Amino acid sequence: MNEKEERFIRIAEKRTNKILEQIRLLSNCSNKNNYSYDDQQVDKIFKAIEKELDLAKKKYIMNKDKNKFSLR
Repeated sequence: MNEKEERFIRIAEKRTNKILEQIRLLSNCSNKNNYSYDDQQVDKIFKAIEKELDLAKKKYIMNKDKNKFSLR
């Protein structure tokens, strides 16, 4: 494994675990005994998360296809 790949794995694992932990913490807010919310608020939260996730995923796809050009 080269140095860039090792660095990617180290940082990506750390950041992914941090994101997963934050999602778990967000799910704690679903407890109706402690919090009051409506469906619209929940939809807004998850739309924002899904939008960011889609943008991040597109960056990986764009980098993969960056050097390709074809008129076909």
